Amino acid sequence: MTDNAIQPRSTDPSRDPARDSRRDSAVPPAVRAASEWSLRLLVIGVAVYVGSLLLREFSQIVVPLLVAVLLAAMLEPISRRLARVMPIGAAAGTTVVGVILLVSALFTLIGQQFSSGLSEVTAQVAAGLEQIRDWLRTTFNITDSEFDGYFESFRDSVSSSGNLGQTAANVGLTATHFVAGIFIALFALFFFLYDGPRIWSWVVRLFPRVARPRVDSSGQIAWDQLSAFVRATIVVALVDAVGIAVGAAILKVPFAFAIGVLVFLFAFIPIVGALLSGAVAVLLALVAQGFGVALIMLAVVIGVQQLESHVLQPLLLGKAVSVHPLAVILAIAAGSQIAGIVGALAAVPFAAVLNAVGRHLLMKESEAELEDELEESADEGSAPANA
Repeated sequence: MTDNAIQPRSTDPSRDPARDSRRDSAVPPAVRAASEWSLRLLVIGVAVYVGSLLLREFSQIVVPLLVAVLLAAMLEPISRRLARVMPIGAAAGTTVVGVILLVSALFTLIGQQFSSGLSEVTAQVAAGLEQIRDWLRTTFNITDSEFDGYFESFRDSVSSSGNLGQTAANVGLTATHFVAGIFIALFALFFFLYDGPRIWSWVVRLFPRVARPRVDSSGQIAWDQLSAFVRATIVVALVDAVGIAVGAAILKVPFAFAIGVLVFLFAFIPIVGALLSGAVAVLLALVAQGFGVALIMLAVVIGVQQLESHVLQPLLLGKAVSVHPLAVILAIAAGSQIAGIVGALAAVPFAAVLNAVGRHLLMKESEAELEDELEESADEGSAPANA
């Protein structure tokens, strides 16, 4: 009787009620897994969409803060070195004032170059347009009266396509937002340099106590990644700007210094920025010096960009901050869609930071799983001895 006793089903540890219910379900496991994935992906998609709407709604605050974070990652070593010889508040203030003076000096030099060479370039552009008009007239047999009629109709269509008063009001409103955003970015930059660690500690305390260690370590990884990316990109952008500006100056292309500044700024947008800045340099060479000089300028641009992509970026950035070109293009497209040119500037460092933090969290998860497995195996190994 004792050997034939039937044990209750609930005492059998090998039986899993959840597994039995899944086995008895009429829904195939593949369909059930697909539905669960679809539900989770739908929730994630809705969260991303709502987040993008919030970013657009508060873009006047979010965009200056993003710019301040990027500037803080770039300028934090300078402020830290200044803090060795002066109070930290004075060091942060000196760094911010230095940035303002440097940017003001750059724009002053660009304005002087434009004012001194604009009349000559205007004359060259007028001569080039006249040549194009002569070519169209001789190639397509278009008379001067027909050409003038086409030009007048095009001008009328452009002028009647929108409300000029509303456009002017929008431009004024955008300029006001731009000035306000500059002040917000500078104000936030000062406090990021002055009180950054305390601000981050306050952010970490907003999370549950269990998640704080991972949030803190992820933040440190993100900051190190962002700092490395920004500093390396500055060096690459500076080399690009100097190389292309020197080539433009040797070829006597107008606005060589302005071209260098434009190349430096656009170098923070990988792939797309290089194409845009290089196209501007080649077009100015074409207008000012002709087709032959434009080809040489194109060769200079391509040579400098090849040096950047095959030597400087692998050497300075390395594998730690590498992002796949497809991810770069998609990140730039998403960033420009959300926040325009500033979003395109912040898209690639954000993708690099997200990549680094994701790998860090996955590594932490794998380490935690390995520790759990080791503890379970240790418990199983000691169970017979304790029995």
